[in-house]
Formats: sequence, structure tokens, C-alpha cells
Amino acid sequence: MLKLKFLIPLIAFVLLVGLLFFGLSNDPRRVPSPLVGKPAPQFILPRLQEPAVTFSPEQLKGKVWLLNVWASWCRGCRVEHPVLNELAKQKLVDIIGFDYKDTNQQAKAWLEQLGNPYRLVVTDQQGKVGFDYGVYGVPETFFIDKKGIIRYKHIGPIGYKDLTEKLIPLIKKLQAEN
Repeated sequence: MLKLKFLIPLIAFVLLVGLLFFGLSNDPRRVPSPLVGKPAPQFILPRLQEPAVTFSPEQLKGKVWLLNVWASWCRGCRVEHPVLNELAKQKLVDIIGFDYKDTNQQAKAWLEQLGNPYRLVVTDQQGKVGFDYGVYGVPETFFIDKKGIIRYKHIGPIGYKDLTEKLIPLIKKLQAEN
């Protein structure tokens, strides 16, 4: 009985350490999205530069495209932006900007200062459509295939290594599919 009294706290401690080790070894950017493999949620949002004109994902059916969720107040978006500018220069894929919980004035100033890699930018000032996409932080980028299916979600800033080693090959693969 005395051995059991000392053994139980030891077992509990070992289990706790194991749980902490498992939690700390996980990459927070590798959160699986329940939307991957499913149709991209539909929306109709105003364009940043022409608020009277709207955009819907239906307009890009038959094309591979990226939906990049960003905001002028986002530090990670600033880090990612030169990478998106580089991708846009390659003209491999349409990048749709999704300005999230931001003001039009700040978003326009940000793009004017840093360059505009987007084919167009839509605004979601209230974050309602972002909620449908499961956005919980910016930047996030959704890779959408020709059928309108989300095939991949990149959480956090896209770096040059991500771009060359994973994302460009994925874009080319999706474009080659029927």
C-alpha cells in the first residue's frame, strides 16, 4: 500500500510531462482545416477599389486560385507580402485578396505602399465571411481548385521556402488536373 502511495504521483507526473512534450512538439501552423476537400464557402463581397462591384468565388470556377486573407494591421501579412508580390510576378495563379476586419482607407494605403499582388481585393469588414472560412488569424491562404474545392490551407505568413518547395508545386499540380 505504501508503494502505491508513492507510485501514483510518479505515474501522474510522467503522464503530465508526456502530455506537455506532445503539445509543445506540435506545429501550430499545421492545424487541419475541416474545409479542405470541401467546396469553398460562397459569398458576395464588395471590391476594395470599386465597392459598387462585387465578387463571388463562382466567378473563378474552372480556374485554380488563391484566397489570401490579410489586413493592414497584421504584422505577419507584412512579412508575407513580398512573397505574394513575387508569386504575382510569375503569373502562375490568380490571387484574390481578402481584406479582413479592416478599413478601406487603411487597406488601400497599405497596398499603395507595399504593392498590390492581387487580381482584386474584397473586403470583409465585419468578419462574417471570414467566420464561414474558419479564419482565426491572419494571414491565412486557401488554395482552391478548378471545381471550387479547397485543396489546401496555409496558416501564417507564406515564406520563400514555402513558396518554392510546397506552394508552387501544388499550384502546378492543381492546374494540371481536369
